Amino acid sequence: MKLKLKVWRQKNNKVKGGFETYDVVANEHMSFLEMMDVLNEDLIAKQKEPVAFEHDCREGICGTCNLVINGRPHGPNRGTTVCQLHMRFFKDGDTIVIEPWRSRAFPIIKDLVVNRSSFDRIIQAGGFVSVNTGQAPDGNSTPIEKDVAGTAMDAATCIGCGACVAACPNGSAMLFTAAKVSHLGQLPQGKVESARRAQNMVAVMDKEGFGMCSNIGACEAECPKEISIDHIATMNREYLSSVFGGAK
Repeated sequence: MKLKLKVWRQKNNKVKGGFETYDVVANEHMSFLEMMDVLNEDLIAKQKEPVAFEHDCREGICGTCNLVINGRPHGPNRGTTVCQLHMRFFKDGDTIVIEPWRSRAFPIIKDLVVNRSSFDRIIQAGGFVSVNTGQAPDGNSTPIEKDVAGTAMDAATCIGCGACVAACPNGSAMLFTAAKVSHLGQLPQGKVESARRAQNMVAVMDKEGFGMCSNIGACEAECPKEISIDHIATMNREYLSSVFGGAK
């Protein structure tokens, strides 16, 4: 299939970027990133600068791939990362617009690559269990209700890709932060410091320049792991009870 790509090119975050148009020939069996590889091979053969984009596992696990494709983070399919998106979902002659995540908290490094270290700092603020829980207990020695365990595991599927931020009109990181707070706060080992965790992670989230939740739900719609916005409500309850209840 013959495709026309409109790709965002930007040398760094200090210079103005813009779209450049390329023609590429791909086949329906390629993944989207393999199609990008073909584009770069063509550019290198013509002694031109290849397009910088992020990738690692290419199995929908690491959360590294981060492209806005035709206006949607990770492309047109629900529950799919860019690396899991295949060219059979496009047609011969299509024009595909490819952009980086758009957020003040995710400054562009080059082309389609953005700096998501702000997520790392949110995790450093409380995305862990620091209390002494002793040796790993037997799996059945600490009873956890099935619904609670299921909710925690649903939140734990977050891969930190940042699609929620890119999809939100306010550039909010509420879904990401809430997934981490909810995941750990549901389990016995994490409950001990759940109040402090919520306060610290929300404080860093705000400090990093992410916007407030827009209540639109675009984050849930575009999340490749389909994490529910119910976790945002869970985090809000935890945060408010810790602040107004005096917990530290």
